[in-house]
Amino acid sequence: MRVARQVRLDGAGELPAHHLSALARLTEAPGTAGDLAERERVSAPSMTRTIAALVEQGLVVRQPDASDGRVTLLAPTQQGRDFVVKEKARRDGWMAARLEGMSEHERDVLAQAAVLLGLVATK
Repeated sequence: MRVARQVRLDGAGELPAHHLSALARLTEAPGTAGDLAERERVSAPSMTRTIAALVEQGLVVRQPDASDGRVTLLAPTQQGRDFVVKEKARRDGWMAARLEGMSEHERDVLAQAAVLLGLVATK
């Protein structure tokens, strides 16, 4: 059985990993719920639930599109952007600590594997 990983929000409970992924994508490029569902490769109803949770936690805001009032755009709040920056820094620190004890050869192998995994993920 797979258990969903959670990351801690400062004073706001925990954020499931798939919510963090959606939030991080919005910090890269705000967009519509449909765009985000496609980028995350999930169904529209699933993304609607994720967005609702992110809005409720104050991490994302809904805004009308200036050029088309029928379209709702999603964007991270400052709190959402700050959370993503802190989480990325935490993860970078975790990875750096693990790479410290590896040989140069081991790090080279990991770098090559990362390239291959990137190719697999985009197919």
